[in-house]
Amino acid sequence: MAGAVFLFLLAFPAPAEPARKKLIATGWDQATTAELRANLTVMEQQPFDGVALFAQGRDASSTPVPLHVAFGTQAWQRAWFQNCVDDLKVCRFRKFTDNFVLLGANPGDVDWFDDQGWAAVVEHWRIAAWLAKQGGLKGILFDPEPYSPPFSQFLFDAQPEKARHTFVEYQAQARRRGAQVMGAITAEFPELVLFCYFLNSVQPGSAPQPARLAHEGYGLLPAFLDGWLDAMPPTVTLVDGCEGAYLYNTAERFLAATVRIKGDAQQFVAPENRAKYRAQVQAGFGLYLDAYWNPPASPWHVATASNETRAACLGRNVAAALRAADEYVWIYGEQFRWWPTPKANVRARSWPEALPGCDAELGFARDATAFARARIGHGRAPDVLKNGDFSIGPGRTAPAEWGVWQGEQSHGQFSGESGAGKNMARAAGVHDGCFIQSLSAQPGERYAVQVQRRLQGAGDAWLRVRWQASDGKWMLENDDVLLYADGPRDGWREIFGAVQVPPGVGWLVVLLSVAGQTTTNDAAWFSGARVYKLE
Repeated sequence: MAGAVFLFLLAFPAPAEPARKKLIATGWDQATTAELRANLTVMEQQPFDGVALFAQGRDASSTPVPLHVAFGTQAWQRAWFQNCVDDLKVCRFRKFTDNFVLLGANPGDVDWFDDQGWAAVVEHWRIAAWLAKQGGLKGILFDPEPYSPPFSQFLFDAQPEKARHTFVEYQAQARRRGAQVMGAITAEFPELVLFCYFLNSVQPGSAPQPARLAHEGYGLLPAFLDGWLDAMPPTVTLVDGCEGAYLYNTAERFLAATVRIKGDAQQFVAPENRAKYRAQVQAGFGLYLDAYWNPPASPWHVATASNETRAACLGRNVAAALRAADEYVWIYGEQFRWWPTPKANVRARSWPEALPGCDAELGFARDATAFARARIGHGRAPDVLKNGDFSIGPGRTAPAEWGVWQGEQSHGQFSGESGAGKNMARAAGVHDGCFIQSLSAQPGERYAVQVQRRLQGAGDAWLRVRWQASDGKWMLENDDVLLYADGPRDGWREIFGAVQVPPGVGWLVVLLSVAGQTTTNDAAWFSGARVYKLE
C-alpha cells in the first residue's frame, strides 16, 4: 500500500454530518386528520418522516368544507375546523415529525384585483396556519396546480380583469397579495415551513421577461413568491419541491436542479429579495411512485439500469434526491396505497405488494442507520466479519484475520489484549494507522458495520469503509464512509453505520483507524466488531 495515500486517508475525522433529511408521503391515499387519528400506528410503520394531510371542516349546517380548496370566495370560520385540530391533538407522534396540511390554489376563480375575494383567500391561509400550529404540524404544503378549469390562479390569460390591467400590473397585484398571505400566516405560526410542490423551479429557461411570463401557466407565481419574501420573517422556511423531478433518473439531474433552484431561479426574484431567497428557500424534490410501476410504454415511466429491479431504481433515485435536497423529498403515489383509505380511485393492493421491496428501499434511503438496526434486531442480518471478537491465534501478537498498516512516519504498536471478559485490539503510539480486513461484496448489497472503541491519552479512533475492485485495486475514494463514536472520549463508545456497495466494487474493506497518538501511553482499543449483511 502507498504510505502517502493512507496518510491522507487516515487524517483526523471530518466535521459532523448535517441533520438527517426527511421523506414526506403524499398522493391519492392522502389521509384526513380523522383518518390519521384512526390509523396513526399503521401509518408510522411506513418509511416516512411525515405526511401531507387533508383537513375537512364543517360549516354551521354540517356541510363539508375542505381546507385545500382555499382560493375561493366563501367566508370561513375557524370553528369549522376545530374538529381537525382536535384530531391532531389526540395523536401521539413517534416517527412522523414533519407533517403538513394541504392547501391548494383552487378553484382559482378569484381575480387578483378582487379585494373582497382576496380578503377571503387570505383568511383561508390564516386558518390553515392556525390549524397547523395548534395541531402540532410542521407547516403548510401548498399545491399551486389548477384543477378547476377554466380557472387558473397564476395564469394571466385566465384572469377575469385581464382586459383592464396589463400583465405588469397583475404582477404588482400578485406580489401585494403574497405579502398579505405571508403576514396572515406568520401572525399565527411564525416558525412554519411553507412546503410547495414547486416554486420558481417550474419556470422554463431563465429569462423572466414579462412578455414571456404573461403566457406561462405559472407566470404570476414568481410575483406571488416575491410578496412572500417581502413580508417573511427570518423564522420561516420555504421549500421549492421541484415537482419537475418526478422522472429524474440520475444523481446529476438532481444536483443540476439544486443548482438551478439555488442559483438561476433567482433571476425570477426581485433583486431586493435575493439575499432572503438564498437564506430561506430550500431545494426539495418530488418523485412519482407510479413511474416505477407503470409499463415501459407509458410516458410516466422510469427506466431501470441493467440488472436493477424497479424498487432498487426507486431507492437509487430517492437516495440521490435526498443527497441533493436541503431537507425534504416527497413521494407522490396514485394507484396503490400505503395505509387504509376509503378513496375508490386507489387500488386495494399496497405499494409494497405492487412494487416489492419499495418499502425497504425507501427505508434505507431515508435513514440507513435506523433501517440497519431494525434488521439486526429482527435477526435478519448475519455477521460476515471474521474474528470480530479479536481472538489472538497461536504465534501472533495481533488478532487473527486482521492485517495492520501504519504510515512511514508512524512507529506504533498493534496488538491483541484480553480483559474484563473480552478480547480487544489495541493500537498504541500510532501516528496514523489501522487494523484492516477485506470482505468479498457485490454491488447493491447493504451492510451494517459496528465496533466499540475506547481511548486513552492523545489521538482519536474511528471506523472507515473503503472499496476495492475485484482485482484488489483501490477505487472510489470519494465514496469512503467514515463513522465516529458519539459522546465523551472516556469509556467504551459504539461506532455504528450502514453502507451500500457501489457499482464495480468487489471488496468491502473495514479499517479500524487510529491517528494522532504521540507516545506509547496514548492508546485506542477496539472490541466487538461486526459487519452484518442486511437481507
